[in-house]
Amino acid sequence: MNTTPDGRPIPPTHADERTMLEAWLDFHRATLALKCSGLKDDQLRLPAASPSSMTLLGLVQHMAEVERNWFQRVFAGLTVSPVFGEGNLDGFALQLERGLDEAMTAWQGEVARGRELIADASLDDSGRLSEQEAGHVGDQGVSLRWILVHMIEEYARHNGHADLIREQVDGVTGA
Repeated sequence: MNTTPDGRPIPPTHADERTMLEAWLDFHRATLALKCSGLKDDQLRLPAASPSSMTLLGLVQHMAEVERNWFQRVFAGLTVSPVFGEGNLDGFALQLERGLDEAMTAWQGEVARGRELIADASLDDSGRLSEQEAGHVGDQGVSLRWILVHMIEEYARHNGHADLIREQVDGVTGA
């Protein structure tokens, strides 16, 4: 596997659909980790710009929750509690005692569990959305293909946020 100079895996230019989707998702996961690397705890807690309270640490926590939601709850139909507690459903809220190491461990655990749950699944296999979520999508059933595309989109969007936050924190730019 080829990597960028900063160590992220380069998605193949030619591959089957499943390989391509998973490679792009892994690239975006690695990008979020890169955006957080080399920073001190107080820097990871700095919001980008008022009135937003979004931080790099909050993004890592949020993506742990997103991973859990889409792969465990929606795709596998499991009943699991929020990663960071009932009072932090979206994962963005920070706690003084939880730093990047703990958040990264939780996030990587969610990534690993999601990989396990989809390993033998077809892209055409479906998960089930809640009635509320289905109201936005128009159907309660969503294919694994849809979930993977959505996850790539979710990471890409939040990596854009991470770019801006990182630049605000210490001036570092670039993907």
